[in-house]
Amino acid sequence: MTASIRQPIITIVGHVDHGKTTLLDSLRGSSIAKKEAGAITQKIYFTLFPLETINKRCPIINKKGIKLDIPGLLFIDTPGHAAFTNLRKRGGSLADLAILVIDINEGIMPQTSEAIQILKENKTPFIVALNKIDNIGGWKKRNEDIMKNINMQSINTKSEFDEKLYKIISALQFHKLDADLFYNITDYTKKIAICPISAKTNEGIPELLMTLCGLCQKFLKKQLELGEKAKGVILEIKKEKTMNYAEAILYDGSLEEGEKIAVASFDKPVITKIRAIEEIIPLQDKFKPVKKTTASTGIRLQLLNTENILAGMPFQIFSGNLEEIEKEFSSHLNKIETDKQGIIAKAESLGSLEALFFLLKQSGISILKAGIGNITKSDIVSAKSSEKNNPLDAVIVGFNVSVEEDALELAKEVKIITDEVIYKIIENLEKFRKEKKNEIERLKLMELAALCKLQILNQYVFRNSNPAIFGVKILAGKIKQNISLIDENDNEIARIKEIQHDKKSVQEAFAGEEVAISLPGINFDRQLKDINYLYSDLSEAQFKKFKENKNLLSQEEIRVLQEIANLKRKKKITWGV
Repeated sequence: MTASIRQPIITIVGHVDHGKTTLLDSLRGSSIAKKEAGAITQKIYFTLFPLETINKRCPIINKKGIKLDIPGLLFIDTPGHAAFTNLRKRGGSLADLAILVIDINEGIMPQTSEAIQILKENKTPFIVALNKIDNIGGWKKRNEDIMKNINMQSINTKSEFDEKLYKIISALQFHKLDADLFYNITDYTKKIAICPISAKTNEGIPELLMTLCGLCQKFLKKQLELGEKAKGVILEIKKEKTMNYAEAILYDGSLEEGEKIAVASFDKPVITKIRAIEEIIPLQDKFKPVKKTTASTGIRLQLLNTENILAGMPFQIFSGNLEEIEKEFSSHLNKIETDKQGIIAKAESLGSLEALFFLLKQSGISILKAGIGNITKSDIVSAKSSEKNNPLDAVIVGFNVSVEEDALELAKEVKIITDEVIYKIIENLEKFRKEKKNEIERLKLMELAALCKLQILNQYVFRNSNPAIFGVKILAGKIKQNISLIDENDNEIARIKEIQHDKKSVQEAFAGEEVAISLPGINFDRQLKDINYLYSDLSEAQFKKFKENKNLLSQEEIRVLQEIANLKRKKKITWGV
């Protein structure tokens, strides 16, 4: 083991649900994937994988007499959804090498393509883990050696495997990547290695590890040499009982208890002292106290000051070189630019906020205000103000946050959408905006003209004439004062003078309600005794407007619209055409 060589940082990327966390679970023998909200990784997790475990999980290394110089591997498991571009960029820029997980049965999906672009932009070398081979029809585990196992499958199963493999190789060629099965490659500088695996049955996992270690050993030694200055990235600020601490990745140099670090912020760097260091325990998500730690590793830092420190920010050792640090930090930060009007977006960390911001912008949604932390009274007041300009903007979305206790009562006045799974927030927001938009359009449409069908309740005739007052049931649409009614023979009846519901005068009434209406100039016994239904009297222009906006009407209202057209066409065949 060479003391100056650090653990390579391996990032795991790919499309949502293609098995990134399950692969990591297979390597470390855990079940993180089952604990995830919606079984999708929402944050970056890290796992320290020591040399002894590599040798144990990959006996091929010892069998072939390979001596590894690397002290182990540090895996970063990143979210797979499109929204997490920024987290993946942060993960990608940290990574020395990546594993691109592709479901052999689904092939290259949108987030796979996006991950490839990010890896290419960051010049991060990678291998492909072709996962879920056990889902191929008729697949059986026949040998521990993956190459022999593939060749021992039945003719039909092997044929299906080959067909799916070649499709993926062709799709990778579209991205200008030349790839092949790892055991067919003689020059790894020219071809991307594909390792067929099943994270579920552990098939191909030893070969995947061997390929990873071989690439690190052969091509990455120079960049794995430890630098003098400690550098890292804050992943999260967490609160445990009364203590705040920063969860981070140290990717270069060594860090000691008592040293000062500079952490990037949107303003001046935050200078703070390290009170205590805890290091990730190999193959676990627990930490142990240490006085000193060396890259690459996952750490928790108890800092003298965590105020204004945001998750996702880079840090480095501070030795009075503030100007130099400021210049370096400025190149790391992505600016979140808000709009003059729009919704409110809140998230638990900078990385989460960037992710939410990215997906909202991608969906064409304007953002008035974006912030880190729980939803406050101030956020709700801002959302309520937005309603005056655009009712669709009276919304607060929150990723992994809650409403503060003193704002709960006020929160009832605006739409708040929160979730632990980011794409569900976007789905629910788009659904709400669509429904709200339809509601607004429908109200506008109904203001132009009322569409209705009324059933006359002959048992409730309160006054025969001057005006006639009687009961009706609204079968569809709505009625309001002063609308004109026709009967089922298209005879003009009268305009509604007044509507009463439960003996109280109302301006309008809706489908399903039974109300009393008064019609001036009508004698009920003479004109309405033998009539069953009344309809709103529509002009041709009003009819056409309703017809153009059928998507805003209920099925019952559409039927009534057609009934009115049929009545009108008895007198004029081209009515409304």
